Amino acid sequence: MQDVKVKTHDDLELLTRAVREAGAIAADYFRNGARHWTKDGDAPVSEADMAVDKFLSEVLPAARPDYGWLSEESENDASRLSCQRVFIVDPIDGTRGFIKGSDEWTICIAVAEAGKPVAGVVHNPLKDETFAATLGGGAWCNGMKLQVSSAKRIQGARIAAAKRAIEPLGRLANTMSRAYIPSLAYRFALVARGDYDASMSAGSAHEWDVAAAGLIVEEAGGVVTHPDGRPPVYNKAKPLIAPLIAAGPPLHAALRETVASASKQN
Repeated sequence: MQDVKVKTHDDLELLTRAVREAGAIAADYFRNGARHWTKDGDAPVSEADMAVDKFLSEVLPAARPDYGWLSEESENDASRLSCQRVFIVDPIDGTRGFIKGSDEWTICIAVAEAGKPVAGVVHNPLKDETFAATLGGGAWCNGMKLQVSSAKRIQGARIAAAKRAIEPLGRLANTMSRAYIPSLAYRFALVARGDYDASMSAGSAHEWDVAAAGLIVEEAGGVVTHPDGRPPVYNKAKPLIAPLIAAGPPLHAALRETVASASKQN
């Protein structure tokens, strides 16, 4: 067990160094302008996404040649499914915001083992914020220990989410203070820090959007599950992630119950 903890700690140090170097690359493109285009599904991608992916795909596998690789901007290599540990990478989460000049985009890297993230980092280069966590080791941002809020009620709660993500709450959605942030991972990270009480994702997310950020929320004392209570599973053949609810335990339970009730009514 001690060897596993040491290995995970070493992985976190590797991720932190890599994500900060990648952040410098992305920030340079952001300040100087980056060409962008659309890919399959009308999703945006930029030169910065590709440059960060290239850098990380060279640095991380070289340091851990036995780890699998899953990245939004790399070809899906099925050999990762047989690896004990796998890197799960989003070169830039919130590319639409990046293109529009927002400072709320991030670079995300997680290491997953047996379907669960064991180390994760979410880095916002423009704000110089590095959120990090290891399984069982707590969550931190720039050396500050993170703790989710103690909010219990949906009414008046602060939620960072897209409008369609909170539609399952029905009328109660209108009682919340909602903010939209381009990066889903950053929304979750801000929940971990207590800036927001909760976040919810719609059904269009992928593993790379939430692997690192979900671990950070959980290690900050929060709960991240699908509306039916199941935890997300990572390093699947198809890396899609069904809707998620992220919040402190009391509010998470209230949100789950409300979604379940609304679903029965429909």
